[in-house]
Amino acid sequence: MEEQFILRVPPSVAEQIDRLLSENASSSEDKRLDLSFSEDGRTGTFVIGNEHFPAALLDLPCTVESYKTYDDSVLIKTADIGQMIMVGEEGDPAPDAVEYRHGLTPPMRDARRRRFRRELDLNPELVKRVEKTLQNIMAGGTAENIDILQSGLLYIITSTQSCFYYSLHLLFGFKIQITFHT
Repeated sequence: MEEQFILRVPPSVAEQIDRLLSENASSSEDKRLDLSFSEDGRTGTFVIGNEHFPAALLDLPCTVESYKTYDDSVLIKTADIGQMIMVGEEGDPAPDAVEYRHGLTPPMRDARRRRFRRELDLNPELVKRVEKTLQNIMAGGTAENIDILQSGLLYIITSTQSCFYYSLHLLFGFKIQITFHT
């Protein structure tokens, strides 16, 4: 697969790039096109001719697939695009964010907030204790203060240590549900 990214530029810059690409090579020698990044790898400068524009490398909220065709009937996937270079107007500061909030199309406006669930606010100590208990159970040991109820191929394990719910599928083909209560 190829490596690709999306270059998003303001309308005035898009017109200059279009003119530069449509001209023949002999008349466009005075126009140069350059993109350079600073040491952080996220901010940089986009140069077209003698004009300098701020640029930033942003992560998209989700990957976008890119396709090409040779015969207008069969599409061939060429890349998964996960980043975009955003070029601003001359004099504007470069965006500080690492991730772009919106997708590429209007339905994906504010996609990070609307389409993806927020990260859970969990107590790290509680997560470590539950992980240790689960690893102990999977290794054939037992957990403290638990009741095991068997219903066919479903094992229900309840504990009074903490408030959490786990459901995991083991290699043995049965399902274990573990509910921790406070």
